Amino acid sequence: MSTWDPAQYLKFADHRLRPALDLLARVPLEAPASVYDLGCGPGNVTKLLAQRWPGARVTGVDSSATMLEKARAIAGIDWQTADLASWTPAAPADLIYSNAALHWIDDHKTLFPRLLTQVKPGGVLAVQMPHQAANPSHQSLFAIAREPAWAAKLQGAIFSNPVLEPAQYYDLLAPQAGLDIWETEYQHVLEGENPVLQWFMGSLLTPVLERLQGEEREAFIRLYGEKVAAAYPRRADGRTLLTMRRIFIVATRR
Repeated sequence: MSTWDPAQYLKFADHRLRPALDLLARVPLEAPASVYDLGCGPGNVTKLLAQRWPGARVTGVDSSATMLEKARAIAGIDWQTADLASWTPAAPADLIYSNAALHWIDDHKTLFPRLLTQVKPGGVLAVQMPHQAANPSHQSLFAIAREPAWAAKLQGAIFSNPVLEPAQYYDLLAPQAGLDIWETEYQHVLEGENPVLQWFMGSLLTPVLERLQGEEREAFIRLYGEKVAAAYPRRADGRTLLTMRRIFIVATRR
């Protein structure tokens, strides 16, 4: 289980919030009674779910104790520690919502149909995930991690991206649900020194850096920072564009 840093993650809170809002806008429910936010992190998105549906019982679910410690400062929401790969609600839910979390879990061909069965008929499974493995942010990391100096130390920290293509999710879920599936490629306009490095230190690099200490950790950060600085150079105005491809799924169970 990785130790997540809420402060690092929230450095780009506004940018990370945008796809969460885009997903939320497409959820076709008026008054759900039970709402779960899987991979709720520090709870900033869970709070928005509670604000949209004030009559619902909203539960944020995460495997990270540090993230949930931050989230528990938000009143009126239930918080639950659980492994998302095996989590089930106490009773079928009206809405299971997940923003930028399920791409950390393998075997989506099993995971997504199972999650859909945890939703009531007429309820919704709504998911957003980065679809980023082919982009330089991830390919740079994979290239470093394959080098002999790092391969043994990082075993288990780097895994093949489990995110499928949109048509594959359609085939998995269409027998049981009406589907709204789309992809968006965001161009996040970032400020500061090597902001792409800072962005992924709050997500992609978390399980990597916790396996490294001292000079090794600093060396890895330097190597990865050099690669992403070259792949995502500053524009003429001093800002940096981070291209993020994301997949969205809204499945309404029949």
